[in-house]
Amino acid sequence: MFALAELKDTIRIAPEQFNLKLVEAIRDEINRKLANKVLLNVGLCIALKDIVSLKDSIILPGDGASHTEVIFRYIVFRPAISNILTGKIRNCSHEGVHVTLGFFDDILIPPTALQHPSRFDETEQAWVWEYPLEDGGKHDLFMDVGEPIKFRVSREIFEESSPIGPPTSESMKPGTSAATTSTAGQAGESKTPYRIIAAINESGLGVLSWWDQQQQEDDEAGDEEGEEDNNDYENDENGEGAYEE
Repeated sequence: MFALAELKDTIRIAPEQFNLKLVEAIRDEINRKLANKVLLNVGLCIALKDIVSLKDSIILPGDGASHTEVIFRYIVFRPAISNILTGKIRNCSHEGVHVTLGFFDDILIPPTALQHPSRFDETEQAWVWEYPLEDGGKHDLFMDVGEPIKFRVSREIFEESSPIGPPTSESMKPGTSAATTSTAGQAGESKTPYRIIAAINESGLGVLSWWDQQQQEDDEAGDEEGEEDNNDYENDENGEGAYEE
């Protein structure tokens, strides 16, 4: 789920930080710059692990700050494809089930990757697994908000989320409203840099309470069978229920 990424960057240390040791100042600046940020094709940055090497610091003309080329290792969140993780249901929509890990929210289980057959309940705003029963009926199992859910990572999507830049010539044409331009800008800003697509359409995956309940029922059935076997054994020992000619 977590990995170490070796990165290289030139770190700028402002003059007001010169009272700190160089390594401490660089550590603070790296974490300020990268913590909780997504790096394209790398993952979600969590925390600095260690500094591998430092080159000589230089001061550029017209800038009183020091600039140091640094090679360092950073802890990133990027689960491998097919990894199994446990999160909580954040909400449900027609798009699928949205899951959170607490520190990462952009996980989606699309309808095609849910247990089959499933339907979206408009009243409850939740996906429902129509669990088939032996008598041919079905039992509705709801995927409620806040429920712990176990899922398998099936795909990851990285998207470039750099600034959208100045308005295009199309948006500046006469007759184009400010609201239209604003909406277009908001659409660009809402792009998610890193998303995980997951699946639960296999045995043992899905809402944990489903399987806990099933395990409890199996245990109770096993206990009842055990009690019946013990009763039969006691009857045989006492000579009761034995076959007589």
